[in-house]
Amino acid sequence: MTSPGTSSTADVRTYWNHHIHDLEITNHPVGTPGFFSDLDQYHFEKLHHLLRLVDFDGWRGKRVLEVGCGAGTDLARFARGGAVVTGVDLAASAIELARKNFEQQGLQGEFREADGEKLPFEDNSFDLVYAHGVVQYTPNGERLVEECRRVLKSGGEAVFQVYNRVSWLNALSKVMKVPLEHEDAPVLRKYSISEFTGMLRGFSQVRIVEERFPVKSRLHKGWKGIAFNTFFVATFNALPRTLVKRYGWHLLAFCRK
Repeated sequence: MTSPGTSSTADVRTYWNHHIHDLEITNHPVGTPGFFSDLDQYHFEKLHHLLRLVDFDGWRGKRVLEVGCGAGTDLARFARGGAVVTGVDLAASAIELARKNFEQQGLQGEFREADGEKLPFEDNSFDLVYAHGVVQYTPNGERLVEECRRVLKSGGEAVFQVYNRVSWLNALSKVMKVPLEHEDAPVLRKYSISEFTGMLRGFSQVRIVEERFPVKSRLHKGWKGIAFNTFFVATFNALPRTLVKRYGWHLLAFCRK
């Protein structure tokens, strides 16, 4: 992993233009209806907590911006709920996929290739800014957070997600010598809860939720995959959640400006 301090925006753009998140779980050609259906199914199978924590149907008629929209999997949920949606991503390949995804589903959305650290929008433009899984991959996470706050309306909400350094998956990856997804990305930073909270100090209200606990994986094969899916998942999830809550792999922040 390259040190975040030595990687440029151009490095990050080049990497993500050639990497599609969760591509390994589908056999359908990239950009086809089956491809997008598989991505949506796997995304919300792995991140099932999002359906409980994020009110995708609660923004009808409101302006929603997703920073780092990827193929538009989450943004499509907001659009189906009636939100007026905009997606930005540093990678042109992601924007192309997001447009195809929306077109095939008959959804309306605006998409722009843009840097989350330099958003091309006026102050106070959006009711919700959603940045799930992007802060950890950008050269200057604090700048991206501040840009999201800037374009948010007064009283608006922002949702951020980062990786928890003190987590079960980070520890398991080291013990089992299995790399994390996109560990070869130019920037991949993990945060403690206090570090993440410090980044969000510009918001009037912040609620941190620890999530992403072990579920069976389709990505890992061989004996390590069998051990993870049959032994580790069952054992970890049998433990009282109060004991392991702080070790969730994802830290989600629900913020109000």
